[in-house]
Amino acid sequence: MGGGLTTMGYTRWSDDAYEHLKRAKINLGTDDIFANNKAGKASSLMSPHGVKFRESRDSDAHPESLSIAVFLDVTGSMGVIPEILVREKLGALMNTLIDHGVAHPQILFGAIGDHVSDRYPLQVGQFESGTDELDKWLTEIYIEGGGGGQCMESYTLGWLFCARHTSIDCFEKRSQKGFLFTIGDEMAWDTLQADALKKLMGYTQANDLTDKQLLEEVQRSYHVFHIHINQASYRDDPRVIGYWKKLLGERLIILDDYNAIAETIASTVAVIHGVDLRQLLDSFDKATSKTVAKALSNVKTDAVVKKSKGVLGGVFKL
Repeated sequence: MGGGLTTMGYTRWSDDAYEHLKRAKINLGTDDIFANNKAGKASSLMSPHGVKFRESRDSDAHPESLSIAVFLDVTGSMGVIPEILVREKLGALMNTLIDHGVAHPQILFGAIGDHVSDRYPLQVGQFESGTDELDKWLTEIYIEGGGGGQCMESYTLGWLFCARHTSIDCFEKRSQKGFLFTIGDEMAWDTLQADALKKLMGYTQANDLTDKQLLEEVQRSYHVFHIHINQASYRDDPRVIGYWKKLLGERLIILDDYNAIAETIASTVAVIHGVDLRQLLDSFDKATSKTVAKALSNVKTDAVVKKSKGVLGGVFKL
Protein backbone atom coordinates (compact mmCIF):
# COMPACT_ATOMS: atom_id res chain seq x y z
CA MET A 1 0.00 0.00 0.00
CA GLY A 2 3.02 2.22 -0.30
CA GLY A 3 2.24 5.64 -1.69
CA GLY A 4 -1.52 5.21 -1.45
CA LEU A 5 -4.21 7.12 0.37
CA THR A 6 -6.05 4.19 1.88
CA THR A 7 -9.05 4.80 4.10
CA MET A 8 -9.70 2.11 6.67
CA GLY A 9 -11.64 1.75 9.90
CA TYR A 10 -15.21 1.32 8.64
CA THR A 11 -15.86 -2.06 10.27
CA ARG A 12 -16.94 -2.73 13.85
CA TRP A 13 -15.50 -4.60 16.81
CA SER A 14 -17.13 -7.95 17.65
CA ASP A 15 -16.44 -9.98 20.79
CA ASP A 16 -17.84 -13.10 19.12
CA ALA A 17 -15.49 -12.71 16.17
CA TYR A 18 -12.53 -12.22 18.49
CA GLU A 19 -13.38 -15.31 20.54
CA HIS A 20 -13.49 -17.28 17.28
CA LEU A 21 -10.06 -15.95 16.27
CA LYS A 22 -8.62 -16.75 19.69
CA ARG A 23 -9.90 -20.34 19.59
CA ALA A 24 -8.43 -20.80 16.12
CA LYS A 25 -4.97 -19.86 17.44
CA ILE A 26 -4.89 -21.94 20.62
CA ASN A 27 -2.75 -24.71 19.16
CA LEU A 28 -0.71 -22.54 16.81
CA GLY A 29 2.92 -21.68 17.42
CA THR A 30 4.33 -18.16 17.20
CA ASP A 31 5.56 -18.58 13.64
CA ASP A 32 2.18 -19.95 12.57
CA ILE A 33 0.44 -16.86 13.92
CA PHE A 34 3.03 -14.44 12.57
CA ALA A 35 3.46 -15.96 9.13
CA ASN A 36 6.13 -13.48 8.06
CA ASN A 37 8.42 -14.96 10.72
CA LYS A 38 8.60 -18.10 8.59
CA ALA A 39 9.42 -16.03 5.52
CA GLY A 40 12.12 -14.21 7.48
CA LYS A 41 11.14 -10.80 6.19
CA ALA A 42 8.63 -8.04 6.76
CA SER A 43 5.42 -7.79 4.76
CA SER A 44 5.42 -5.37 1.85
CA LEU A 45 2.00 -4.27 3.11
CA MET A 46 3.66 -2.82 6.21
CA SER A 47 6.59 -1.14 4.50
CA PRO A 48 6.77 2.61 5.15
CA HIS A 49 8.76 3.16 1.97
CA GLY A 50 6.94 5.65 -0.24
CA VAL A 51 3.83 5.82 1.96
CA LYS A 52 2.12 9.21 1.80
CA PHE A 53 -0.50 8.74 4.52
CA ARG A 54 -2.28 6.24 6.65
CA GLU A 55 -5.76 7.63 7.12
CA SER A 56 -8.22 7.50 10.01
CA ARG A 57 -11.62 8.70 8.79
CA ASP A 58 -15.10 9.20 10.17
CA SER A 59 -17.85 7.07 8.64
CA ASP A 60 -21.47 6.14 9.20
CA ALA A 61 -20.26 3.30 11.42
CA HIS A 62 -17.81 5.58 13.25
CA PRO A 63 -19.04 9.19 13.10
CA GLU A 64 -16.52 10.42 15.69
CA SER A 65 -13.41 8.33 15.18
CA LEU A 66 -10.48 8.56 17.56
CA SER A 67 -7.05 7.66 16.19
CA ILE A 68 -4.75 5.55 18.36
CA ALA A 69 -1.32 4.49 17.07
CA VAL A 70 0.49 1.69 18.93
CA PHE A 71 4.10 0.94 18.00
CA LEU A 72 5.44 -2.29 19.46
CA ASP A 73 9.12 -3.01 19.99
CA VAL A 74 9.83 -6.31 18.20
CA THR A 75 13.47 -6.65 19.23
CA GLY A 76 14.69 -9.24 21.72
CA SER A 77 12.28 -10.22 24.46
CA MET A 78 9.79 -7.48 23.53
CA GLY A 79 8.52 -9.62 20.66
CA VAL A 80 6.28 -11.47 23.11
CA ILE A 81 3.94 -8.45 23.43
CA PRO A 82 2.40 -8.65 19.93
CA GLU A 83 1.69 -12.32 20.62
CA ILE A 84 -0.02 -11.52 23.92
CA LEU A 85 -2.23 -8.99 22.16
CA VAL A 86 -3.17 -11.46 19.42
CA ARG A 87 -3.80 -14.44 21.70
CA GLU A 88 -5.39 -12.78 24.71
CA LYS A 89 -5.54 -9.01 25.02
CA LEU A 90 -6.94 -7.39 21.89
CA GLY A 91 -10.41 -7.79 23.34
CA ALA A 92 -9.38 -6.11 26.60
CA LEU A 93 -7.95 -3.19 24.63
CA MET A 94 -11.06 -2.61 22.54
CA ASN A 95 -13.66 -3.33 25.21
CA THR A 96 -12.00 -1.15 27.83
CA LEU A 97 -12.05 1.73 25.36
CA ILE A 98 -15.61 1.19 24.15
CA ASP A 99 -17.05 0.50 27.61
CA HIS A 100 -15.55 3.73 28.98
CA GLY A 101 -16.73 6.32 26.52
CA VAL A 102 -14.36 5.91 23.57
CA ALA A 103 -17.04 4.62 21.24
CA HIS A 104 -15.14 4.74 17.97
CA PRO A 105 -11.46 3.86 18.40
CA GLN A 106 -9.42 3.34 15.25
CA ILE A 107 -6.14 1.64 16.04
CA LEU A 108 -3.00 1.48 13.94
CA PHE A 109 -0.51 -1.20 14.93
CA GLY A 110 3.12 -0.75 13.98
CA ALA A 111 6.45 -2.33 14.87
CA ILE A 112 9.75 -0.74 15.85
CA GLY A 113 13.29 -2.04 15.62
CA ASP A 114 16.73 -0.47 15.34
CA HIS A 115 17.42 1.67 12.26
CA VAL A 116 21.15 1.24 12.79
CA SER A 117 21.27 -2.55 12.80
CA ASP A 118 17.90 -4.06 11.73
CA ARG A 119 16.61 -4.72 8.24
CA TYR A 120 13.07 -3.64 9.12
CA PRO A 121 13.19 -0.93 11.80
CA LEU A 122 9.67 0.32 11.01
CA GLN A 123 6.54 -1.59 10.03
CA VAL A 124 3.18 0.17 9.78
CA GLY A 125 -0.36 -1.18 9.48
CA GLN A 126 -3.60 0.71 8.90
CA PHE A 127 -6.06 2.40 11.25
CA GLU A 128 -8.80 -0.14 11.91
CA SER A 129 -11.87 -0.67 14.10
CA GLY A 130 -13.01 -4.16 13.10
CA THR A 131 -11.96 -7.42 14.73
CA ASP A 132 -10.66 -9.21 11.65
CA GLU A 133 -8.81 -6.14 10.42
CA LEU A 134 -7.08 -5.45 13.73
CA ASP A 135 -6.06 -9.10 13.96
CA LYS A 136 -4.80 -8.99 10.38
CA TRP A 137 -2.39 -6.12 10.99
CA LEU A 138 -1.16 -7.50 14.29
CA THR A 139 -0.39 -10.88 12.75
CA GLU A 140 1.14 -9.22 9.68
CA ILE A 141 3.96 -7.95 11.90
CA TYR A 142 7.35 -9.56 11.38
CA ILE A 143 8.98 -10.11 14.76
CA GLU A 144 12.55 -9.53 13.66
CA GLY A 145 13.98 -10.05 17.13
CA GLY A 146 17.03 -7.92 16.39
CA GLY A 147 18.26 -4.77 18.04
CA GLY A 148 21.84 -3.66 18.17
CA GLY A 149 22.62 -4.23 21.84
CA GLN A 150 23.30 -0.54 22.52
CA CYS A 151 20.29 -0.04 24.83
CA MET A 152 18.70 2.10 22.11
CA GLU A 153 15.96 1.41 19.58
CA SER A 154 14.31 3.61 16.96
CA TYR A 155 11.06 4.47 18.74
CA THR A 156 11.12 7.94 17.22
CA LEU A 157 10.39 6.42 13.81
CA GLY A 158 6.83 6.04 15.12
CA TRP A 159 6.81 9.76 15.92
CA LEU A 160 8.10 10.59 12.45
CA PHE A 161 5.48 8.45 10.76
CA CYS A 162 2.55 9.83 12.76
CA ALA A 163 3.72 13.42 12.42
CA ARG A 164 4.26 13.34 8.66
CA HIS A 165 2.44 10.32 7.27
CA THR A 166 -0.96 10.12 8.95
CA SER A 167 -4.14 12.03 8.23
CA ILE A 168 -6.71 11.77 11.02
CA ASP A 169 -10.22 13.17 11.12
CA CYS A 170 -10.36 13.51 14.90
CA PHE A 171 -7.73 16.23 14.69
CA GLU A 172 -8.44 17.68 11.27
CA LYS A 173 -12.21 17.94 11.78
CA ARG A 174 -12.55 18.35 15.55
CA SER A 175 -9.16 19.63 16.77
CA GLN A 176 -9.05 16.49 18.93
CA LYS A 177 -5.60 14.99 19.20
CA GLY A 178 -5.04 11.33 18.50
CA PHE A 179 -2.97 9.10 20.78
CA LEU A 180 0.46 7.65 20.10
CA PHE A 181 2.06 4.95 22.21
CA THR A 182 5.52 3.51 21.77
CA ILE A 183 6.27 0.41 23.84
CA GLY A 184 9.65 -1.02 24.73
CA ASP A 185 12.38 -1.40 27.32
CA GLU A 186 15.26 0.74 26.02
CA MET A 187 16.08 4.35 25.18
CA ALA A 188 15.53 5.90 21.77
CA TRP A 189 18.32 6.98 19.47
CA ASP A 190 18.55 10.75 19.84
CA THR A 191 19.02 11.25 16.08
CA LEU A 192 17.63 9.70 12.92
CA GLN A 193 20.19 10.20 10.17
CA ALA A 194 19.19 11.61 6.77
CA ASP A 195 20.69 8.71 4.81
CA ALA A 196 18.80 6.17 6.89
CA LEU A 197 15.55 8.06 6.37
CA LYS A 198 16.05 8.17 2.61
CA LYS A 199 16.57 4.42 2.51
CA LEU A 200 13.74 3.52 4.86
CA MET A 201 11.09 6.04 3.88
CA GLY A 202 11.98 6.63 0.24
CA TYR A 203 12.67 10.32 0.74
CA THR A 204 14.60 12.01 -2.06
CA GLN A 205 15.73 14.70 0.37
CA ALA A 206 16.11 14.49 4.13
CA ASN A 207 17.82 16.09 7.10
CA ASP A 208 18.99 14.56 10.33
CA LEU A 209 16.11 14.65 12.85
CA THR A 210 16.50 14.68 16.62
CA ASP A 211 14.17 13.12 19.16
CA LYS A 212 13.25 16.58 20.48
CA GLN A 213 12.41 17.87 17.01
CA LEU A 214 10.18 14.91 16.23
CA LEU A 215 8.45 15.04 19.60
CA GLU A 216 7.60 18.70 19.15
CA GLU A 217 6.27 17.99 15.67
CA VAL A 218 4.13 14.97 16.51
CA GLN A 219 2.68 16.55 19.65
CA ARG A 220 0.82 19.02 17.47
CA SER A 221 -1.68 16.32 16.54
CA TYR A 222 -1.10 13.46 19.01
CA HIS A 223 -0.90 12.87 22.74
CA VAL A 224 2.44 11.07 22.92
CA PHE A 225 3.26 8.41 25.52
CA HIS A 226 6.03 5.89 25.93
CA ILE A 227 5.36 2.73 27.93
CA HIS A 228 8.57 1.44 29.45
CA ILE A 229 8.30 -2.31 30.05
CA ASN A 230 10.01 -2.46 33.42
CA GLN A 231 11.18 -6.05 33.25
CA ALA A 232 14.21 -8.07 32.15
CA SER A 233 17.56 -6.34 31.53
CA TYR A 234 16.46 -2.74 31.97
CA ARG A 235 14.23 -2.98 35.02
CA ASP A 236 14.52 0.29 36.98
CA ASP A 237 17.50 1.23 34.82
CA PRO A 238 18.29 4.87 35.66
CA ARG A 239 19.72 5.60 32.21
CA VAL A 240 16.64 4.39 30.38
CA ILE A 241 14.04 5.80 32.74
CA GLY A 242 15.98 9.04 33.10
CA TYR A 243 16.13 9.49 29.33
CA TRP A 244 12.37 9.11 28.92
CA LYS A 245 11.50 11.21 31.97
CA LYS A 246 13.63 14.07 30.68
CA LEU A 247 11.97 13.85 27.27
CA LEU A 248 8.36 13.07 28.21
CA GLY A 249 7.90 13.87 31.88
CA GLU A 250 4.59 12.47 33.16
CA ARG A 251 3.89 10.99 29.72
CA LEU A 252 6.33 8.21 30.54
CA ILE A 253 4.37 5.20 31.77
CA ILE A 254 6.38 2.60 33.67
CA LEU A 255 4.69 -0.79 33.42
CA ASP A 256 5.88 -3.61 35.68
CA ASP A 257 3.96 -6.40 33.90
CA TYR A 258 3.57 -6.46 30.13
CA ASN A 259 0.52 -8.70 30.51
CA ALA A 260 -1.38 -5.52 31.43
CA ILE A 261 -0.33 -3.63 28.29
CA ALA A 262 -3.79 -3.54 26.69
CA GLU A 263 -5.53 -2.31 29.83
CA THR A 264 -2.82 0.31 30.37
CA ILE A 265 -3.16 1.75 26.87
CA ALA A 266 -6.95 1.82 27.00
CA SER A 267 -7.02 3.28 30.50
CA THR A 268 -4.66 6.08 29.50
CA VAL A 269 -6.91 7.08 26.61
CA ALA A 270 -10.05 6.86 28.73
CA VAL A 271 -8.56 8.89 31.60
CA ILE A 272 -7.52 11.66 29.23
CA HIS A 273 -11.14 11.58 28.05
CA GLY A 274 -12.27 12.35 31.57
CA VAL A 275 -13.16 8.86 32.83
CA ASP A 276 -12.47 8.37 36.53
CA LEU A 277 -9.51 6.05 36.99
CA ARG A 278 -11.14 4.32 39.95
CA GLN A 279 -14.07 3.37 37.76
CA LEU A 280 -11.69 1.89 35.23
CA LEU A 281 -9.73 -0.04 37.81
CA ASP A 282 -12.91 -1.58 39.21
CA SER A 283 -13.51 -3.20 35.82
CA PHE A 284 -10.26 -5.21 35.99
CA ASP A 285 -9.21 -8.17 38.06
CA LYS A 286 -7.27 -7.39 41.24
CA ALA A 287 -3.78 -8.01 39.84
CA THR A 288 -4.39 -6.02 36.66
CA SER A 289 -6.01 -3.20 38.61
CA LYS A 290 -2.97 -2.91 40.88
CA THR A 291 -0.54 -2.94 37.94
CA VAL A 292 -2.45 -0.32 35.94
CA ALA A 293 -2.95 1.90 38.98
CA LYS A 294 0.79 1.97 39.60
CA ALA A 295 1.59 2.55 35.92
CA LEU A 296 -0.75 5.53 35.68
CA SER A 297 -0.01 7.01 39.08
CA ASN A 298 2.02 9.87 37.60
CA VAL A 299 -0.09 10.58 34.52
CA LYS A 300 -1.73 13.96 34.97
CA THR A 301 -4.23 15.76 32.78
CA ASP A 302 -5.78 19.20 32.54
CA ALA A 303 -8.36 17.83 30.15
CA VAL A 304 -11.23 19.99 29.00
CA VAL A 305 -13.80 17.49 27.82
CA LYS A 306 -17.12 18.05 26.14
CA LYS A 307 -19.87 15.70 25.03
CA SER A 308 -21.08 15.64 21.47
CA LYS A 309 -23.88 13.31 20.42
CA GLY A 310 -23.33 11.32 23.60
CA VAL A 311 -19.70 10.56 22.82
CA LEU A 312 -16.83 11.98 24.81
CA GLY A 313 -14.76 14.29 22.70
CA GLY A 314 -13.43 17.80 22.68
CA VAL A 315 -10.11 19.55 22.84
CA PHE A 316 -7.70 18.70 25.60
CA LYS A 317 -4.02 18.66 26.27
CA LEU A 318 -1.61 16.86 28.51
